[in-house]
Amino acid sequence: MLRIFTLLLCSLFLFTSSAAISKGNQPFKILFGSCLHQDKEQPIWHAMNAEQADLLVLLGDNVYGDTEDMAELQAKYSKQWQKPGMQTMLVNTPMIGIWDDHDFGENDAGLEYPPKEKSRQIMLDFFKEPSNSLRRTRPDGIYTSYIFGQAPMRIQVILPDLRWNRTKLKSVDKQTYLTSKAPKNLGPYEPQQDKLASMLGESQWQWLEKQLQQPADIRIMASSLQLLPEFTGWESWANFPRERQRFLDLLDEYKIDNLVIVSGDTHWSELSKFKRKSNQTLWEMTASGLTEEWKQVSPNKHRVGESYSQANYGVVEVLVKENTTIMMSIKDVNGQMIMNTKIEL
Repeated sequence: MLRIFTLLLCSLFLFTSSAAISKGNQPFKILFGSCLHQDKEQPIWHAMNAEQADLLVLLGDNVYGDTEDMAELQAKYSKQWQKPGMQTMLVNTPMIGIWDDHDFGENDAGLEYPPKEKSRQIMLDFFKEPSNSLRRTRPDGIYTSYIFGQAPMRIQVILPDLRWNRTKLKSVDKQTYLTSKAPKNLGPYEPQQDKLASMLGESQWQWLEKQLQQPADIRIMASSLQLLPEFTGWESWANFPRERQRFLDLLDEYKIDNLVIVSGDTHWSELSKFKRKSNQTLWEMTASGLTEEWKQVSPNKHRVGESYSQANYGVVEVLVKENTTIMMSIKDVNGQMIMNTKIEL
């Protein structure tokens, strides 16, 4: 496995690996996971450590904080970070990540969550973010991006913040939910049609547009929430259809043909395939959860194959030979492949 030996700390982190990455004689392997409860057994770390990956990306719900008591939140992070399997991973594998609602501080919370500034500092402390990082002081969230490797294998990982600026969700009344949405395995939320409603906020949108123009051979949009499914009624980009479409339009505007999406949150895993206006195919791999499971899987017309509702993690392997190949796969607690897709650029 390739090993990262240089870390440049700034608003855009640059990891430069050995020359082998540009020769394409070995894959660059990234593990993805989400929904990790600090009070539960975590046998999945054994399989993940055996992967000997080059990078771990945590997609959110990295602990289940669900509190406005910052001492309690910090204690929950400490409990999770002391798990032996995670300790082994942290010793051997670089880690980056973003938050979702439970580690942000409260189920389905957004802009309105009161102690988000203190929660931000706790989260970034455990991810060993430098004290002078823009993620600690930026007024509109902890979004960031990274570049790994060298051409022709520059891998960009984009981590948007879907919490800090997010407008409060619109939900149906209890009776409507019980009679109409729950029987179809749909959550209580409705699409936000208000033009001012947003997940990212305008400053983050401007930043994201610039990221899509950065030189990169492969791009991974690492989203804490599902992006392609078009409505589960739970939290997803579909709650903000204008923003979902804005992202898809940016891909077409800048002719982005080297991007895949990896998401978390759902407590089930699946692969989704979407045909863009440009007729190019866009893939999303949902990797959830490391400990959490949800059996009432919501409909998804873009799903390829079956969903998987037991503990799992995601793997993205990038290999450059004659062509650039991306292999996306979901693996179970024993490291056995459950689903996969191969994408050639």
